[in-house]
Amino acid sequence: MSVLLVAHGSRDPRFALTLTRIRDEVRTTLPAERIELAYLDLDEPLVATVLDWLAPAGDPIRVVPLLLGDGYHSRFDLPVLLDAARRRWPTLTLVQTPVLGKADLSPALVDRARAAGLRAGDGIVMYAVGSSDERSDDAARRRGAEVARLTGNPVEVVFATKLGRQASVLRGAVGRLRAGGAKRIVGLPYFLSPGLLAERVEALLDELAPGDPIAGALGPHGLVVEAIAGLVPPAPIHISRRNPVGKCEFDREEADSVPRR
Repeated sequence: MSVLLVAHGSRDPRFALTLTRIRDEVRTTLPAERIELAYLDLDEPLVATVLDWLAPAGDPIRVVPLLLGDGYHSRFDLPVLLDAARRRWPTLTLVQTPVLGKADLSPALVDRARAAGLRAGDGIVMYAVGSSDERSDDAARRRGAEVARLTGNPVEVVFATKLGRQASVLRGAVGRLRAGGAKRIVGLPYFLSPGLLAERVEALLDELAPGDPIAGALGPHGLVVEAIAGLVPPAPIHISRRNPVGKCEFDREEADSVPRR
């Protein structure tokens, strides 16, 4: 089986570097599978290109959306691309998994916050991309509530694409945390990678809470890699035919022999 990790893409070169690191960690975790990475937009290779690389081998392809929100990109954009690939390759088996954000990455977020210096008495502003699909935003809010439960710190969730006029939504979130007694404001990105959207929020936080900590993006955190691997079924086990005396020996299927790109 081949596994295609699909990320959105970004004009910020740090995004592709971070996603490549995540792909490499997944390859290490799943050595029996061929693991490739593609993008929906703004970066290369694009999804259609990589599907056409993989299709001639004839192996089933499991498509894993590295998206933290289950919105337009996972519900419409990616399925359209997969349907087009099925028309080009009628015998190809393609399966799209749930988005990465369906996994509970709250402990990884807590690790990032604590690494940035989170302590008792701090308030947390957790910021995600934001979606036109309110179900996706609600999922991010649930992550924020889980971070609050795990840390004991109050958490306000905002969306980088929905900060309001003159960042009124972000200002309100910081104001509520301070009114509740927060001594410092810790910025916590619910993003896989550093990038322009996250930095937009962080620049405003620097103005509203100068000198207060800002955590790093999730990146190739062990729980992120574990969650991705969990979306891929184990390699099948078969009885080896190489035993001349008929004893049962169980081997993993060998990895695809086509060199990785």
